[in-house]
Amino acid sequence: MTELRNPAPIDASTPVRRRLHPAWLVAATAFVALIGAAGFRSVPSVLIDPLHQEFGWSHATIGTAVSLNVLLYGLISPFAAALMDRFGIRRVVAVALVLIAAGSGLTVFMTQPWQLLATWGLLVGLGVGSMSMPFVATITGRWFVRQRGLVTGVLTAAGATGQLVFLPLVSALAQAHGWRTPSLVVAATALAVVPLVLLFIRDYPSDVDESAYGAEPGSPAGVRVRVTGGASRALAVLSRVSWKPQFWLLAAGFAVCGASTNGLVGTHFVSAAHDHGMPPTTAAGLLATVGVFDVVGTIASGWLTDRLDSRWLLVGYYSLRGLSLMVLPMLFAPHTQPSMWVFIVFYGLDWIATVPPTVALCRKFFGEDGPIAFGWVFASHQIGAALAATGAGAIRDARGSYDLAWYLAGGLCLVAALMSAAIRARTPRPSAVDGAVMA
Repeated sequence: MTELRNPAPIDASTPVRRRLHPAWLVAATAFVALIGAAGFRSVPSVLIDPLHQEFGWSHATIGTAVSLNVLLYGLISPFAAALMDRFGIRRVVAVALVLIAAGSGLTVFMTQPWQLLATWGLLVGLGVGSMSMPFVATITGRWFVRQRGLVTGVLTAAGATGQLVFLPLVSALAQAHGWRTPSLVVAATALAVVPLVLLFIRDYPSDVDESAYGAEPGSPAGVRVRVTGGASRALAVLSRVSWKPQFWLLAAGFAVCGASTNGLVGTHFVSAAHDHGMPPTTAAGLLATVGVFDVVGTIASGWLTDRLDSRWLLVGYYSLRGLSLMVLPMLFAPHTQPSMWVFIVFYGLDWIATVPPTVALCRKFFGEDGPIAFGWVFASHQIGAALAATGAGAIRDARGSYDLAWYLAGGLCLVAALMSAAIRARTPRPSAVDGAVMA
């Protein structure tokens, strides 16, 4: 007879090596892609003067291509989120990166202004718009339950990180080798990220026999669901959520967010500081410092979103932002005072801290439609930014000062705080049809 041997006893003191959940690899790859997308968006601002000097194109002509890029960045977002549901994250992001590479690389052959619109405006705009904030909402909504807010904050901060990484590099390359070199570098970088996306990003945890990170056993979180329709679904979601007051409160608040950040401070801060005698290089350095603290603030906001009511986070962010903007006109001076540094640090921490709680509220109120609904909310952010960029310039032309623009933006932020406080979850009343069925 064969002697049966008992297996060797397991030493309870031996540490068990835990396997890294694949959600973290997906998030890391998304972080790299988002850094690249943010860097690609920042390049046109560096190339305006070189293009003007070589081709003689007006700043308005070049600015039109940049405006198209910015507009598409916001408006394509909900459609990109719907296409991710229909065709998968990997395919949409990979195609987006190829569009960016084509748009950036083809600029080296352009000789006419319309070609700038077609390349850097249309192709790159479509590409970066497909990897905007709804991409973050889709990744975190499918792959994370625990730490969802924190990961949202980290991925959102990738936008600021990309600008910090790319701007000095692009500026140095443009000065040393001309504008074509950074255009080709952007194209090569975009193509280099494509294999990472195809290798490491999966559409759902269930595709690799996993559940979402932190999901309870038996939870549907992270399980593939069949979705029909593509871009048409974005319009269908808009039709559904437009009947809910929560959507309009979130969209209006986020429009104020875009107006008070990218549209006003991001566009006009350097010019306003120069009006008060501050050198443009100093003012630009202050604006770059905002980007540094933006990373810290957004990650911290994600951490808070996991622990606190998102509505009250928005109330706090908008209220403090509004008060700080009303104080800003008194802080401008030829030299940077300690009070201005306090504003810069605070505004950096608050810059896009609104994103994680807004994403969380879209997921709460709109469920599976949350990422696409956030795409429409994000579109309102870009519309607000565009209106503020134009409006603040008009105020400066008419009054010779930006002061009124700061006060108006501050007041709008306080209104946004009130709208955030008004967001309530409403239980729908049973309809007559429902009552008949129950009877």
